Amino acid sequence: MSKKCQVLVVGAGPGGYVAAIRAGQLGLKTIIVEGEKAGGTCLIRGCIPSKALIHAANRFHALAEHAKSDGHMGITIPGPAELNMAATIGWKEDIVDKLNKGVEHLLKAAGVELIQGWAEFMDAKTVKVGKEVIEAEHVILANGSVPIELPFMKYSGNVISSREALNLEQVPEHLVVVGGGYIGLELGITFRLLGSEVTILEALDSVLPIFDKELRRPLEITLKKLKIKVETGVFAKGVEEVEGRTKVFYISKDAAEDAEPLELIADKVLVTVGRKPTSQGLEPTGVVLDERGFVKVDQKCQTNMSGVFAIGDVCDAGEMLAHVASHQGEMVAEIIAGHDRIYDPVAVPAIVFTEPEIVSVGLSPDQATEAGHPIIVGKFPIGANGRALTQNAEKLGGFVRVVAREDDHRILGIQAVGAHISELVGEWTLALEMGALLEDVAATIHAHPTMTEMTHEAVLATLGHAIHSV
Repeated sequence: MSKKCQVLVVGAGPGGYVAAIRAGQLGLKTIIVEGEKAGGTCLIRGCIPSKALIHAANRFHALAEHAKSDGHMGITIPGPAELNMAATIGWKEDIVDKLNKGVEHLLKAAGVELIQGWAEFMDAKTVKVGKEVIEAEHVILANGSVPIELPFMKYSGNVISSREALNLEQVPEHLVVVGGGYIGLELGITFRLLGSEVTILEALDSVLPIFDKELRRPLEITLKKLKIKVETGVFAKGVEEVEGRTKVFYISKDAAEDAEPLELIADKVLVTVGRKPTSQGLEPTGVVLDERGFVKVDQKCQTNMSGVFAIGDVCDAGEMLAHVASHQGEMVAEIIAGHDRIYDPVAVPAIVFTEPEIVSVGLSPDQATEAGHPIIVGKFPIGANGRALTQNAEKLGGFVRVVAREDDHRILGIQAVGAHISELVGEWTLALEMGALLEDVAATIHAHPTMTEMTHEAVLATLGHAIHSV
């Protein structure tokens, strides 16, 4: 059996399904192929389920505060909260299923045909899915990415990736996290709040090294308060199963060559050392990969093969973020329909959903200085915002920081750390995308009482006249 279409999308993640829906809206006959559930890594086994568990962990931890003898916020409960991890996972899966069905409905409403199965490429524009052969005029590769597996720590048994961690139906007594990046820290803090002892092993000199020390500081304080053990400057060397648990071997980067490795006993070992593109099986397409396995594309996400595009985590354009994939998916569908589009964002927001959250869009002070900009910087503390206080958001500390050019006051970047701070990033990204000046934001009335007022105040601080801080 064979089918023909104008657009074939391989992978129904946040890039693929958006590309397919937009192509369908534009009147293009579109087929999308997905080997698992529509929604991809972000919706099914990444962003959404992890944020659900993070929320559940914070609720559980907050109830523990209320159970203390003097309570919290004047609220007390008669005894400690109890956790049924299997039920929590079930609640998380209900959210995932609801969103999965929503994506399938949206595809259908746009006239897109969803085919379940794995696409096997026969050539650049022909794939085989089971017994069906699909020929397309245009192909969009949205294959996504998978966790990197360490050769000396293969995923099996007690050695798990983020995917397995999000489905644990029992809270491990001791969780060892290999890798102090955003995934490791998000899940490490989550399981600590759920009751696990947590140890983080990081090869570099600090966790979250992509952020500057000022942004990391409130998070590092929280890690200490939660009694999460963080070992920096160490390399994991291997594991050994010991009576149902796992012995983890690691060594300091400063250790002598003949030094004996250090040891930890863990119930689960979560390896979060990054992700790699799912680009295997693309050889018949003729698309060119770079040395890391990413599909090489131009500013239109076009590969070296005419009519073949690649978006999201599998391509070498942009960060490996769901919102980047979605943006590229919409863009490519419009390019195929004849619109003039290129991938050239002014700024892409990055968020770490730790406790507290860390957000960055645009240039940090160091990056702006290195780029040759004369800068001015202003900050506003979360503890000075009324709405933050009413939500107990100030307990983790934090601030909003604005970076602007000194000469023309053009905003170059905004960073922040604190509870619930991620919800403010839309305004910041829009400000950079539209080339806003400090005066543009300063003259904008921000509703009271809201946390968005912190953006206004941080801009005023950059101008040298904040109202609610000194």
